[in-house]
Amino acid sequence: MRPTPDRVRETLFNWLGQDLAGKRCLDLFAGSGALGFEAASRGAASVVMVEHNRATFCALRENSKKLGCANVTLYCEDGLGFARRQETGRYDLIFVDPPFRGGILPEVLPLLAAKLAEEGLVYVESGEAVETGANWRVVKSAKAGKVHYHLLQYGVKTQQ
Repeated sequence: MRPTPDRVRETLFNWLGQDLAGKRCLDLFAGSGALGFEAASRGAASVVMVEHNRATFCALRENSKKLGCANVTLYCEDGLGFARRQETGRYDLIFVDPPFRGGILPEVLPLLAAKLAEEGLVYVESGEAVETGANWRVVKSAKAGKVHYHLLQYGVKTQQ
């Protein structure tokens, strides 16, 4: 597991604004849960966290209880499988921080357009710059050490 570095998380939430009141969030590869719990603490209406590793999922469940996160729902399943499901709803903000060596971003990114609410955003973290493809616009991007991170919006062709 590779948690989002504090510096990166701080920049992301500066981009998003300090208040996420009313937002529906999806943390697709939750890991430590740092992004999802941060969104919950900033007033998100709901945060869905998906983590396939059973031990990590159990730790997320315990942390959610300790923090009293009534707005957090946890799923113990594969993030890519969750993204493929049709009935998972629409989200204002989706965090995508899969294992860097998995190479699944090209597979998961196209699935997310159907999961986004109007004007929704996708945060992507990876070990290299992300190729978004057609209809995605890079709203913000930066790099910290070996971590590339991007805030994307669907519906506008990427300008290269």
